[in-house]
Amino acid sequence: MTNHQLNFIGWILFVLSAIGFCIASIGNFWGMVGSVFFLLACLVFMIPFFRPEE
Repeated sequence: MTNHQLNFIGWILFVLSAIGFCIASIGNFWGMVGSVFFLLACLVFMIPFFRPEE
């Protein structure tokens, strides 16, 4: 496995955990806010995987 594939798998796992945190924090406003920010941050870090190589 290449480093690129391992990094991508790691970020997929982070996204899945962020979704789990969002589900777990239903009913808790601040917990949900933190979970959503964590999910958005994970998605932002995944942008380079979908950009074309230069």
